[in-house]
Order: sequence, then structure tokens, then C-alpha cells
Amino acid sequence: MSQTEHLVATLKRLLKSRGVTYAQVAQHLGLSEPSVKRQFSHLSFRLDTVESICDLINIDLAELVRTAEDALPAVHQLRPEQEADLVADPRRLLVAVCVLNHLTPAQISANYKLSKAEVVTQLLRLDRLQLITLLPENRVRIKVARDFGWLPDGPIQRFFRERVQTDFLDANFQYAGEYLRFHYAMLTPAANLRFQQRLGRLMQELAELHKDCTEAPQEERYGTSVLVAMRPWELAAFDALRRTPDRRSFLTQSPAAGIG
Repeated sequence: MSQTEHLVATLKRLLKSRGVTYAQVAQHLGLSEPSVKRQFSHLSFRLDTVESICDLINIDLAELVRTAEDALPAVHQLRPEQEADLVADPRRLLVAVCVLNHLTPAQISANYKLSKAEVVTQLLRLDRLQLITLLPENRVRIKVARDFGWLPDGPIQRFFRERVQTDFLDANFQYAGEYLRFHYAMLTPAANLRFQQRLGRLMQELAELHKDCTEAPQEERYGTSVLVAMRPWELAAFDALRRTPDRRSFLTQSPAAGIG
């Protein structure tokens, strides 16, 4: 489906959700109903016509475009070769993270030691990886869900273990905006699963807050990272003191099983 087709399909969906008929659109535009139906069928709208239809349902053109973009199916799992290529070059990974956080190429270049040409080169690579679509004037349409899942023991997870987690935790967590807690609990498998589901909803809330903040000026936003980790585990020093090693089967089951 082309961008135009997707935009018109989104407009039709919004009209239907608001109970607005072709006849009402025709009356608003001062056209006949068959003429309006023909324009929808042939995708033969002028820009001012689209803006006028948006006025009818009390949205602006920018909101229509955002709604259309939000409706695009997002990739939730990368292939091994995509993950490997993404982490192969720190500059590529940096540009990908910035793009997922809605920074423009100009903003990336202004904030990091990358020329505009280098940023565009990485954007072209991300386009070939099918993680984004690079549009005219170096605009970007993201094709990957911001919270896409990592492959178990895949390139991104290995990169995280080797390069990220130690650096992330190397802090006192004492300043505003920082938070660190560690808790230990004895749970049944069902309770463990229930808590994982709650953590999933919490991470979804973080994604929604991120989306709400995208319209704020860049100088008012700052990178905020959250590490969520959970596993059946006991400190090795405690395990060494057990009379019998704890090797119950549910402690080694895949923690992702059954999580929706």
C-alpha cells in the first residue's frame, strides 16, 4: 500500500468512526456525493480538499498524518542478521537509537560528532536493513516497534551484556531522576508470571510517556533508561551454603512462556 493509499484509508477510517457519511462530506465540500466517492476511489484529492475534510472531523492535517503513521504495522522482532548489522557499528546504533527517539538528522549531527553526511549514510543503511523508510528531505518513517524484542542470546543481547549493563549500573543512583532498588521474594510460578505481566504493562506506560513527550522541545527532554530484569536466582554465596542444590524444573523454564 502506497503512502497516499494509507493516508486516504486512515481518513476513511476516521470518518467512519465519527459516523460521518459521504453525503455529509459532499455537503461540506459543496460537491455531489458521487464526486466525493470517485475522489476516494481514485485517490484524486487536492491538498486543500483533504484539509477541508479534516476540518469537518475536527482534526488538522498533521494529526491525520500522525494517525496514519501510528496505524502502520511495526516490526516487533528483528532477524539475527539485522541485529548483528545494527550493533556492528556504534555510529549506526547511535543513529538508530536517536531516530527511535524522534531526533532529526540535523539534531543528531548537532549533538554528536557525526557530520550530516555520516548521519545520512547510516540512515541509508538502516533503510536497507528495513528498520526505517528514508523519505525525501531525509525524513524518517520508523518501521520497528520502539520496544521490539531482543533475540535470546542474540547479537543485541550479547552487546548489552558486554558493553552496556556494567556501564549502566556503574553509578550511585543518588540524584534526581535516578532510581535503584533490589528486592528478593519467594514466589510461585503463577505469581512470577503475574508480576512479569505487570512489568510489561509498566514498560508499555513508559513507551506511552515517551510518545507524549515527543512534541516537547528537545532541550526539555533527556535520555532516560530503564533496566528491567527478573529471573529465578539466588546469590552464589547463598547457593553454596544449601544442603542440596536447588534444581527444581520450574526454575529453568523459559520465563517468557505464556506472557502476553
